[in-house]
Amino acid sequence: MSIATSVLSELLQSIPYLRPQLYFKASLTALSHAMEDQVLAATLEQPLVIASFQRERYYRQEAHRYLRLAQRSNQIYVLSAPETDFTHSSEAYEKIAFELEDALSQEWHLVVIADNYATCLVCRESLGSIAKSKQIPEFNPSLDTDTSRRFEGIWTSERGVSVKAAELLLNRILIYRPDLASKIQYARQRFGIGETKSYSPVNQITEFACDIDTDPFVQRLVTYLQASQYKLHKAYRSITAQARKERLVNSISTAIRRSLDPHEVLQIAVQELGQHLGASRCLIYRAQATDAKATIEHEFLILGVSPICGQTWELKKNPLFQEVVQQGEGVCVADTMNDSRVTKSAALSSIAKKFAIRSWLIEPVLYQGRLLGIVELHYCNLPPHQWQSGELDLVKAIATQMGAALIQAEAYANLEDLNQQLEALDRTRSNLIAITGHELRTPLSTIQVCLESLASEPDMPLELQQVMLNTALADSERMRKLVQDFLTLSNLESGRVEWHPESLTLQECVDLALSRLRARPSVEQPPPIKTKISQNLPLVRADGDWLVEVLAKLIDNACKFTPPEGEISIKATRNSKQMVEVTVADTGRGIEPNRLEIVFDRFYQEEGALRRTTGGTGLGLAICRQIVNGWGGEIWAESTGKDQGSQFHFTVPIVKGSEEEKRLKVKSK
Repeated sequence: MSIATSVLSELLQSIPYLRPQLYFKASLTALSHAMEDQVLAATLEQPLVIASFQRERYYRQEAHRYLRLAQRSNQIYVLSAPETDFTHSSEAYEKIAFELEDALSQEWHLVVIADNYATCLVCRESLGSIAKSKQIPEFNPSLDTDTSRRFEGIWTSERGVSVKAAELLLNRILIYRPDLASKIQYARQRFGIGETKSYSPVNQITEFACDIDTDPFVQRLVTYLQASQYKLHKAYRSITAQARKERLVNSISTAIRRSLDPHEVLQIAVQELGQHLGASRCLIYRAQATDAKATIEHEFLILGVSPICGQTWELKKNPLFQEVVQQGEGVCVADTMNDSRVTKSAALSSIAKKFAIRSWLIEPVLYQGRLLGIVELHYCNLPPHQWQSGELDLVKAIATQMGAALIQAEAYANLEDLNQQLEALDRTRSNLIAITGHELRTPLSTIQVCLESLASEPDMPLELQQVMLNTALADSERMRKLVQDFLTLSNLESGRVEWHPESLTLQECVDLALSRLRARPSVEQPPPIKTKISQNLPLVRADGDWLVEVLAKLIDNACKFTPPEGEISIKATRNSKQMVEVTVADTGRGIEPNRLEIVFDRFYQEEGALRRTTGGTGLGLAICRQIVNGWGGEIWAESTGKDQGSQFHFTVPIVKGSEEEKRLKVKSK
C-alpha cells in the first residue's frame, strides 16, 4: 500500500495560521540534532519521538543516535523507505518501512513530545531539489546529502502543533503497523494526542506556556551551526587549494602543449612546483631504474639555500631511490634527523647534512611503469615540514604530467629519426633505380651488340670474333657480380646467412683473396700489393669464406681508386682487445673526412651514380660492414683527404684458449 497524502499538507490544513518556511539541509540537520540531544539531556522523562527519513541511506547515518534515544524512552518510532535491510521490527525501537511511492519519501519529519516541552519538524523537499537529485548518478549516493538541498515546512516548539503532527504520523504508522495499536493508544492517552481542540496562536501561548529550560537546546543548536560553519570554511579552503592545484597543473599542461623541448617543460615545472609548495629546494632530473648516477638538470631555490644544479647525484647507493624503484611510488621523509633510512645510511646522512635537508620527498616520474625521472622536494627550515595528503597528490599529478611530456618529446625525437631514415630509404631507392638501370643497361647493350654482330657477320675475321666473345663474356660476368652483390647484401641484412666459424690463419685468407684477384680478367694492370702479416700472429675465429670475401672486396676497392704507379699494402696486428686488426691501405684517390662513415652506406658512390669513372654498384663496403658485424668485429675508414690515400681497418676475434699452440702446430705442418 502507498499513501499519496502529504503530512505537511494535512498539518497546514488543520492549523491554517501556520506559514511554511524555507530551510537548507544543513539547518534542518542542526535543528534535528539539537532536538535529539535535548531528549538525551533529560534524565526522568520518557518522551514520544517520531522520526521519518526519506530513504534508508539517510536513516543509516543516524541509526547510532536512535540507539541512544531508545535508552531514554520506549516510545521511539522510526519510518523509512527500505533500500536494503530496513524492515518492520520492534527491537531497540519501532521501525516502520513504508513504500517508496508514499508521500513520506519526499518529506522529513521529527516530532518530540515530553511532559514539559514539545517540538516538531515537518518538511517537504522542494521540487527543484528533487529534480536535481534525480540527475545525480546512483553509484554515488553520498552526493544526495549535499547541503544545497532545500526543504519547505514547519519547525516549532508550540505544543499544539507538535501534538497534531504526532497525531498525523501515528495514524500513518497504524496503517503500516496495525500490531502497534495498543502501544500507540498508550502514547495518545499519555500526551493528549487526538483530543478535539481549536488551534490559534493565542490559545497556543496561553494554554501551553510553561517554564521550560531551553538552554540545552539552544547550546546544542549553536554547536551544530558552528560545526556547519566550520565545515563550510573547510570546504572553501579545499576548493581554493584545488583551484591552485588546477592552475599549477594547467600551467604545466600549457607548457607541454606549447613546446616539445623537455628542458623547457621541466624548467617550468620545477619553478611552479617549488613556489606552490613553498619548498626550500625543488629538483627534477632524468633517471632510469638501472642508473648508478644522475646529473641534476633543473632546480628551484629560495634565498639562502645552496644550489645543487649541475652536480652528480649518487643513485645506486641511495636507499631512498632504490625504495622508489622497487615500490614504484614516492618516498616521504618527515625528519631526516630521526628517520632510520637516513640515519643508517652514511651517504644519505652526508647529503642531508651537506645541503641542510630536514624534510625530504622523492617522487618518481613514471610512464606506464617505466621510470623516466625523479622529482625531489627539500625543506631546510625548522620545524620539519608536515606533509599533507593534498601536497603529495599534487606532486604525483605534476610527475604524471612530466612523464607525459618526456614521452611526448621522446616520441617526437623518434619521429624525427624515423623521418631521416625514410629520407635515407628514399635516397637508397633512387640510387638503386639509377645504379641498377645504369649497371644493367650498359652491359646488356654491349652483349646485344656483340651477339648481333656475330650473328649478322658470318665472314667476320676470327680475331674480331674472339674480341666480341670476350667482351660479351666480361659484361655478362659484370652482370652476374651485380646480381650476386644484391643477393648477398639482402641475405646479410635479413639475417638469413648461416655462419660457420672456424680457427684460421690470416695469411692463408689473404693469399686466397689475392689469388681470386689475379684470376679475374682485368683490362688495366693493378698496382703492386704488399703484405705485412706477422708470423706470430694468433689464429682468428671467423667464417673462412666470408673473411676472404671481405679481404677481396677491400683489395678490389683499393685497386679501383689507385693508379698503376701507386701502392696497396695489407697488414695485420694484434690489438689490446683480444682482436686482430687488419688494414688495407692504398695511395690512391683518398676520402674526404666528412665522408669516412657514409662510404659504408648502400649504393654510395663518391662521384655520383651516373658519372663515375670506376665500375661497381656501391655495395661492396656495405657488404663488408655486414660481414664484420656478423662475427662481432668493427670496420672503419681513415683518410687525410683528397688524393691522400685511404686505409680501411677491420677486426677479427682471436681464438680463445690455446691459440698459440694451434698456431705453432699449423706452422710446423
